[in-house]
Amino acid sequence: MASGQASSRAELAGLLGAAPSTISLTVAQLVERGLIAEEGTQSSTGGRPRKVLRLGGTDEFAVAADLGGRHARIGVALPGGRLEKVSTVPFVIADGPEQALPRLAETLEALAEERGRDRLCGVGLSLPGPVDTRSGAAMLPSRMPGWNRFPVATWLEERFGVPTAVDNDANCMAMGEHTVRPAEHRQSIMVKIGSAIGAGVIVDGRLYRGATGAAGDITHIRIDGAADIPCSCGKTGCLETVASGAALVRILRERGADVSSIEDVVGLAADADPEATRAVRRAGEHLGQVLAANVNFFNPDAVYLGGILSTLEPFVAAVRSQLYDSCHPLVTEHLTIERASLGVDAGVVGAGQFALQRAMAHALRNAGGTGLGDERPGTAASRTP
Repeated sequence: MASGQASSRAELAGLLGAAPSTISLTVAQLVERGLIAEEGTQSSTGGRPRKVLRLGGTDEFAVAADLGGRHARIGVALPGGRLEKVSTVPFVIADGPEQALPRLAETLEALAEERGRDRLCGVGLSLPGPVDTRSGAAMLPSRMPGWNRFPVATWLEERFGVPTAVDNDANCMAMGEHTVRPAEHRQSIMVKIGSAIGAGVIVDGRLYRGATGAAGDITHIRIDGAADIPCSCGKTGCLETVASGAALVRILRERGADVSSIEDVVGLAADADPEATRAVRRAGEHLGQVLAANVNFFNPDAVYLGGILSTLEPFVAAVRSQLYDSCHPLVTEHLTIERASLGVDAGVVGAGQFALQRAMAHALRNAGGTGLGDERPGTAASRTP
């Protein structure tokens, strides 16, 4: 239902390869619990009209947060990508999980209490670093001191008492944007360009993680223009060293500009500073060069650009130009290349949808062990993990 592949009991049975009686029983239980709602009917080629199903009842919700280095975007997540009570709150990731998470949890709990704590069904969290989604822990995050292997998901589940989904920011943004895009856009790449670079990949309407969960890690692809510049991964010559926000700060400071943050770089470029504009455009070309190989190989419907650098037209134009110049015409003929429509909310939408799907899987398992809800994040036949 979330992926647009099925909206009735019959379509679910066909998609999942399950007996109609099993689907009917499970759907009835989920409707009773308020996790699935029935609304209206759809025409049928024969027999009586089919009732249309949608995820979520009128009451169930999740709370979600998209964490950054100095702030977090939080909100109440509803089915279909809807958000309520969205705001940005202080959050210092360098404080480490033992100090930072309790403060965030208090804020999310207040959000849940305001809407009705008894109807909270899940918690979603987007982290700016690699995540092992099986354990819900950050793995070797270069910009998250103290977070390595900390059991974030377990900590949140013990605090809130509901299913929790934790994933990296690029995957959350990919899922969030996919949730609100046309159903026919089933193959896409979301690229987040902030202080670092990350990408999330949607294949056939589902998040693709790869064999070890590292799919979409384009930031450490070696690029000719990077020479031997050291990267945060410990190697040299990675895309991150010439196309990320952190790289632009370094490059402009080396050229005498008074910048200390990516926001300073964006400010200069937005004011048409020649040196900043030139550096931003060059960064977009580097990113487009790496993306072109991936786009030629994958042939997606769309490439979405998110993160603070995507707000700069010279950057977006450079990426788009490089893709059109370097990709095969058959690949770019119908390719959408544009900014994420959700903007700064893409990550929190994705984290929220992950949480709602985790709650759904939990409810399915409790509904009788049909096996329909045993999938882990990113593997179910839906838009979410």
